Amino acid sequence: MKRRATTQQTVRIDYVCHGVGHVELRRFDPARDSFVALTAMLHRAFAPLGALGLNCTCVDQTVETTRLRATRGDCYVAVCEGRIVGTMTLYAPERESSCELYRRDDIASLRQFAVEPVWQSRGIGTLLLAFAEHWAATRGYAELALDTPQPAAHLVAFYRGQGFRIVDFTRFDGKHYDSAILSKPPVATRTLANWSHRLSMTRPIAHAA
Repeated sequence: MKRRATTQQTVRIDYVCHGVGHVELRRFDPARDSFVALTAMLHRAFAPLGALGLNCTCVDQTVETTRLRATRGDCYVAVCEGRIVGTMTLYAPERESSCELYRRDDIASLRQFAVEPVWQSRGIGTLLLAFAEHWAATRGYAELALDTPQPAAHLVAFYRGQGFRIVDFTRFDGKHYDSAILSKPPVATRTLANWSHRLSMTRPIAHAA
């Protein structure tokens, strides 16, 4: 019962942003959300990494790839005035993953994590990570894991600042760079009912391919 209630509940995040209204964090809904729009947002968010020569999947993935990756896990979106401004997809253990950590029964993982560039540095990414921790903790996972390009030192530093530790390095098929695998024990110290508040955080969002 607890798992079902956590999965279905909508989280609203209120904050000050030049008069813009509420940001709502909820599951991606194909009936009202667009995989085309989601893909375009991912492309924009990952463009700086692509400019560095890092061929992250999200840099230029097709709409079909976005759909497949989103539907294999629990895809969440941050929405403002009907527009997707952030996203992440949360995964249970992946038996087919080339990453050994992602295959473990006690590991949840985070992918397709990004915030629209003009919405970055407003705390949305930090709150997405906090919700991801809550999601993993309430489902009994011992760790929440993700990967990011090792050459992107600012992203590695961001995740380490959020409490993640580097546990491995790997090169995924087709990539021109090594990825840092980061993990942390998730916590569920906040109740969803308390997740409406004003944002004052200014940390930039990082990306998980």
